[in-house]
Amino acid sequence: MPSAAERVRAERSLAGEIAIVTGGSRGIGKAIVELFAEHGARVVFCGRDEVVGRQALGELAEHSRVFFQPADVASERDLAALADACVDRFGPPTILVNNAGVNANHDATEMTEDEWDAFFAVDLKAAWLAAKHVLPHMKRAGRGSIVNVSSLHAFATLDGFFPYAAAKSGLVGLTRSLALDYGPHGIRVNVVAPGFIRTRLVRESIDRADDRQVAERAMVGGVALGRIGDPREIASVVRFLASDEASYVTGASLLVDGGLTARRAG
Repeated sequence: MPSAAERVRAERSLAGEIAIVTGGSRGIGKAIVELFAEHGARVVFCGRDEVVGRQALGELAEHSRVFFQPADVASERDLAALADACVDRFGPPTILVNNAGVNANHDATEMTEDEWDAFFAVDLKAAWLAAKHVLPHMKRAGRGSIVNVSSLHAFATLDGFFPYAAAKSGLVGLTRSLALDYGPHGIRVNVVAPGFIRTRLVRESIDRADDRQVAERAMVGGVALGRIGDPREIASVVRFLASDEASYVTGASLLVDGGLTARRAG
């Protein structure tokens, strides 16, 4: 935990900001909500599981600055209600973090159209819908920051990750388009691409192995730093991009993967 002096200094970086974070109940999203609140922002976050979301809210030291709203990010109605809840609770949002996402592994010849639509509704369309309902507030304010959370699979993927890599690549393109279209309004849009991070999904992947230690060593074998990252390490990068410290950064794609994609192919 940060010291009292460190927290006082930290609170200056996002003081006065109002943020929406999708998928904020667990993992990277939860770490983002915690860090934003520590840095002085007021935060509204959403998740599909109301029980998990309210439990996450109760665990926050800065809970008076944070509000949980149950929402399915695949639903435009829910995302519109999320933006309205933010305005009603704290005021117009100045920061949006599109973090919500799910995994998918399909064979391209066997995946159904319904499965495709349901997956892309969460991993790609939701980022557009959230932006759609937040951008008007940012335009009126003449400022704002959107950070999309993608994946290293947008840049370097593996067999069997169809169509996950396609959706995460789509977030990169979405980021660039919004950065160009809304830069003249003082709105910055960037994307963060995490590598292997110690989240529930990564833990479950390791737990399925016969030997967990062997599985983890294999996972980090190509990582330059030789370890799995912590959700707070991603949250710190998101906080930087969301803050005025990154005031001349927009349209950028930032890999936070411990050097995994720095390794040569072959």
